Amino acid sequence: MGRPGRLALALLGALAVATPAAAHPAPFSYVDLTLRESSVDVTVVAHSFDLAHDLELVSPELLLDTAGIEARRESLVALLGPRLQIEADGRSLSCGASGPPEVIAERASVRLGLSCALDRPAGVLRVHATMFPYDPAHQTFVNVYEHGALQTQAILDRDHGSFEYFAGTRQGALAVAGRFLPAGIHHILIGPDHLLFLVGLLLMGGTVRQLALVVTAFTLAHSLTLSLAVLGVFNPPGRIVEPAIALSIVYVGADNLLVRQGRDLRAWIALGFGLVHGLGFASVLREMELPRRALGWSLFSFNLGVEIGQLVVVLVVATALAALRAKSELAGRRLAVAGSIVVVVAGSMWFVQRLVFP
Repeated sequence: MGRPGRLALALLGALAVATPAAAHPAPFSYVDLTLRESSVDVTVVAHSFDLAHDLELVSPELLLDTAGIEARRESLVALLGPRLQIEADGRSLSCGASGPPEVIAERASVRLGLSCALDRPAGVLRVHATMFPYDPAHQTFVNVYEHGALQTQAILDRDHGSFEYFAGTRQGALAVAGRFLPAGIHHILIGPDHLLFLVGLLLMGGTVRQLALVVTAFTLAHSLTLSLAVLGVFNPPGRIVEPAIALSIVYVGADNLLVRQGRDLRAWIALGFGLVHGLGFASVLREMELPRRALGWSLFSFNLGVEIGQLVVVLVVATALAALRAKSELAGRRLAVAGSIVVVVAGSMWFVQRLVFP
């Protein structure tokens, strides 16, 4: 190949490398949401390249003059509106253009304002954004404003297409409670390890005062470590916490089998091992993507839900055991022994399983 041919190939190679960067210099869009009592005001800023591509225009320059962009106003709203979906308290909002689109020449971008009417103040907003699906690398930067200040930010892309924002109002606090309180109840009721630990503590029966001390100690302990772990103060890995929870179950069952007429140490057992169970609760709560601005409310609501579920279990189990003992003391003792053996066996199996397969 002669020198002219080599030069031509080199030029083509340079163009091949440079073209993607030049063709799409900014694979980003920006969405500002301003939460008001009767509306959510939205500002969308999109690059002219992306808009031209999806509007099938021959050149992005057609969107960078006032006449060209005004002529395509309806097309822009029809394109971007369905790709940005906003829900308030589970209801989809209808949004319309709040003014003419504007050219941002220095950024080769277009700004479009939208307004979404609210029939009442929103407690939680959910934003879905897939602005330019043709580009898998495209990202949308979302800013949420409330009370005249920036409250939170998020980045949405192909793998993370939505996020939630809880308003800093009474409606927002109620929305947080409505989300996390049932989650706490659900978690304690479907968590066999936590339930078995509680049942193990109740098998030996006792007076109302004794059982109240046990439940209170467990509540105080797991509330403390739940809070510390969620706030990032103390957060040991799950490979340590989960086997430790299983060991706590083994311990409480063994204590039931070994105790005779000595002192009742169940409150101390609940206090000590409750610290470990709180770390287990925290791992579940962290997976729920806690709202940063409503961290305190979400933590309180989840913990309150755990307590409600726990009290339901305690009332049902303690009442049933008391009724059995009132009918037959011997049957009550036999059930306590058999139940404690089950607790030890189940806890041992979970311990081995979690140690070998963390």
